[in-house]
Amino acid sequence: MTTQNAGPREGPGPATRQRHARAGRGRHQAAYPLALYVPAAVVYVAIFLIPTVMAFYFALTRWTLFDSTFIGLDNFRDFLAEQNLRVGFQNTLVYAVVTSGLKVVLGMALGVLLTSRLRLRGFLRSVVFFPVLVSTVAVGITFSALLRPDTGLVDRALAVVGVSGPDWLGDATTALLSVALVDVWKGVGLATVIYIAGILSIPQEYHQAVAVDGGNAWHRFRHVTLPLSWPATYSVIILSFIGGLRSFDLIWTMTRGGPGFTSDVIASIIYKQYQAGFFGLSTAGNVLLFVVVTVIVVPLNYYLGKKQVAL
Repeated sequence: MTTQNAGPREGPGPATRQRHARAGRGRHQAAYPLALYVPAAVVYVAIFLIPTVMAFYFALTRWTLFDSTFIGLDNFRDFLAEQNLRVGFQNTLVYAVVTSGLKVVLGMALGVLLTSRLRLRGFLRSVVFFPVLVSTVAVGITFSALLRPDTGLVDRALAVVGVSGPDWLGDATTALLSVALVDVWKGVGLATVIYIAGILSIPQEYHQAVAVDGGNAWHRFRHVTLPLSWPATYSVIILSFIGGLRSFDLIWTMTRGGPGFTSDVIASIIYKQYQAGFFGLSTAGNVLLFVVVTVIVVPLNYYLGKKQVAL
C-alpha cells in the first residue's frame, strides 16, 4: 500500500476572503455611525421623551408651578365631559381632511406646472414657497384684516363684481373653512417643493417611452408622474394630516374658536383650559390629543407605506 503525502492545504478562495473582509470592515465601521447616534439620542430623550413622560404623570395630578396633587384619572374624566369636546373633535377631523386633501391636489398641480418648460419657473417657485417662510401669527392677523366684512379687501373686491361677501370669520358656516383655506395658502408651498423633488427624481426614459407609444401630456401624467410620485404624495399626506390635527395658532389668531365655539378644535379647547388655570386638566387634554393623533396617523402611515411598497 502506498501512502500519498497530503500537499499543502490551500487557503480560502477569493469569495470567502471577500466575505471575511466585508465582515471585518462592518465590525470596524459599526462603532462610527453608532457614535453619531449618541448626540441625536440625547437631544431626543431630553426634548421629547422626558417631557412626554412628565406630561403623562402631570395629567394625573392637579398641579401648579410649585405644587402637585395626585388625583388619578379625574382630569381625563373632566376633559372628556367638556361640552364643546364633540364639536372640537369634529372640527379637528374636518380641518385636517380639508387642509391635507387640498395641499395634495394643489401641491401636485403646482409641482407638475413648475417642473415643466415654463419661463420664470425659478421665480414662480420662490413665490409659491414664500408663504411657508412667513410667521403663522402674522398670516392670521393679515387675513383677519383682509376678511373683515364690508371693509376687508376680499369683500371690496367681490363688491366690484356685484357680489356681497359673507362675514367670513363671524359666520358659523364659513369660519372654519375660511381658516382652512388660509392654512392651505400658507402650507401648499412646502407640498409643492416635495412634489417638485419627487417629479424631478423620475427618470426621463419613462416619459420618452410614453411619447414613443404616442401618448400625450395627460398620458404621461396619468401613467408616469402620478404613480411614480407616490412617495411625495405619501409624505405630503402624513405631514399635512398631522399638522391639521395639531393645528392651533392660525385658528386662534383668526377666530379664537368663534363665533361661539363653532370653530373650536381640540388644541384651542386645551388652550382655554390653560387660560383658566386648569393646568392638570389641560395636560390631560394634551395627552388625549397625543393619543388621538397616534391612533389616527399610525394606521394611516402603515396603510400608505404598504401601498408605497406595493408600487
